[in-house]
Amino acid sequence: MAEVTYLEAIRQALFEEMERDPNVFCLGEDIGAYGGAFKVTEGLLERFGESRVIDTPISEAAIVGAAAGAAHMGMRPVCEMQFIDFISCAYDMITNYVATSRYRAFLPCPIVVRGPSGGYVRGGPFHSQNPEAAFLHTPGLKIVYPATASDAKGLLKAAIRDDDPVLYFEHKYLYRRIKEEMPTGDHVVPIGKARTARVGSDVSVITYAATVWKALEAAEQVQKEDGLSVEVIDLRSLLPMDDEAIIATVKKTNRVLVVHEDTRTGGIAGEITARITERAFEWLDAPILRVTAADVPLPYSPPLEDYVLPQTADIVKAIRVLASY
Repeated sequence: MAEVTYLEAIRQALFEEMERDPNVFCLGEDIGAYGGAFKVTEGLLERFGESRVIDTPISEAAIVGAAAGAAHMGMRPVCEMQFIDFISCAYDMITNYVATSRYRAFLPCPIVVRGPSGGYVRGGPFHSQNPEAAFLHTPGLKIVYPATASDAKGLLKAAIRDDDPVLYFEHKYLYRRIKEEMPTGDHVVPIGKARTARVGSDVSVITYAATVWKALEAAEQVQKEDGLSVEVIDLRSLLPMDDEAIIATVKKTNRVLVVHEDTRTGGIAGEITARITERAFEWLDAPILRVTAADVPLPYSPPLEDYVLPQTADIVKAIRVLASY
C-alpha cells in the first residue's frame, strides 16, 4: 500500500465524505479552480462541481456565516480558512453564534472550520499562529489538532459527521513531511480520545500537533544518552480533552512535561496543569514543567523563529530536569 502524506490524507477525507454524503460541501477562498493555497482541495471542483466546491469572497465572517445558515438547513459545510490566523476575523460568528445556536434555538450546526496552522515554516507573524487556545473556553465547540496522517484523515471524517461545530487545525509543517499507510475501510478517529505515541515509564510528555514529533525525537535522544524511558501522549483532541489518558500517564510516570507550540501565557498547558493538580496532585514526584513558544509574535528570521518556538533540545533539557527529582 502506498504511503499517504498528511496533506493527501486530508484530501482523501474530503473526497470520501463528499462521495458518502451529498449534503457535505466545501467553501472558502481559492479552494475551487486553484485548489487551495496548499492544494488540499485540488481535484474537488472537477469531481463535485461549483455547487459543492464554492470559491468565496475574502471574508472569513461571511464564510462561516453562510456555512451556519446552510447547516441549519440540513447541509454539512466544511469551511477553509486560507491560513488559520485569519479565523480571528470570524471569531464573533464562531463564538457568539455558531457555538451557541444549538443551545439557544435547537438549531443543528454541523460545520467544520479547517485551515493550515503553525510555524516552523518561516511564515512570520501573520501566517504561523496557533490560535486554538482562544477557542478552548467556548462551550459548544469541539477542537481537534492531528499530528499524523491517519489521524488527519480519521479526525476530519469524524468532524464532518459530528452534529456540533468542529474547529479542525492542520499543521502546515506536517503537510508533506509526514507519510504513512492509511488504514483500510472507513477510517474514523473518535473525537475526544488521546493516543499514546510512545510508551514509557520515567517521564510523561503531553503534547499535540507538530510538537509530537519534537517530543518523539527528544524521547529517543534521552533514551540513548541517559537511559530514560519517556512516554509521549498525543492529545489529538483539545476540546473535549481526554482527562482519563492524562491522569493515567501521570499515575504511571509521576513526572509530567507539557509541550505545545502556542505561546506560554494562556496556552493549553496551563489548563492541563490545572486538571492534573486537581485530580492527581498526590501522584506527582516533581513540578509540572512547560515547554512552549515565547510570548512574542513569531519572527520571519529563521534563527529567531527557531529561538522562539519549542525545539527538540528544549524538550530534552526539560526531561532531564524532571528526571533529576
